[in-house]
Amino acid sequence: MTGFLSSNKRTPTGNKSISTVCTELAEIQVRGELGHAIADIVLTYSPKDLQKMKVNFSNKVDSLSPDYKNELEKSIAIYLDGTYQTIRLMNQQGSFATLQGSVSEQAPEYWMMVAGNCSDSDNPTTRLRILKFLLSGFCMFVQEIPGHPVGMPFPGGDKVEIIDGVYYCPVRTKTHDVDAALCPFCPAEQTPEIGYLKPPVKGSKHRKQEYIKNIYDYHHFNG
Repeated sequence: MTGFLSSNKRTPTGNKSISTVCTELAEIQVRGELGHAIADIVLTYSPKDLQKMKVNFSNKVDSLSPDYKNELEKSIAIYLDGTYQTIRLMNQQGSFATLQGSVSEQAPEYWMMVAGNCSDSDNPTTRLRILKFLLSGFCMFVQEIPGHPVGMPFPGGDKVEIIDGVYYCPVRTKTHDVDAALCPFCPAEQTPEIGYLKPPVKGSKHRKQEYIKNIYDYHHFNG
């Protein structure tokens, strides 16, 4: 595989394959160096790309209730725009040089997961899909914050929260069997004693698969 598919004949990773880029990212051990490497790719994208991601997400959650859909859309919009601008400003101000801490030991596995889920260079969504993973990877391994933004709502009213400096997510330990889920790599802790989105007690295989699919469809944004 050569350079992956991009719109307007722009290839964010140049002539490198997604697999090669992910391997290079997986080998970086310093947070600032990883941030700079991610910025080099992310900043080849434009605000129009972010807008396209928002439109795609809006279409994806169109079956949800209007109020909940609106809340989710706002959360995703703030996350996409905010993370992109944070990367841009940190790169412009040279802030990555100050981040000398070690990258999480889970990062290499994450980038290999990304490579496995973004290998279809003929898929027109691949370019935005890799951007989604880059933004999430930046949050989790450079900023060391959850891959789902604080305040992101889930059915039943639970949200990603920060309490006394600790991040909590209501689905942190719920989706380890979901391909391409962010949860196994997220620095957030499982929200204790959560009362929602638990797998059905003695549920059938179909019900358990439905539970996992609902989380994946609505809370693991894929561009």
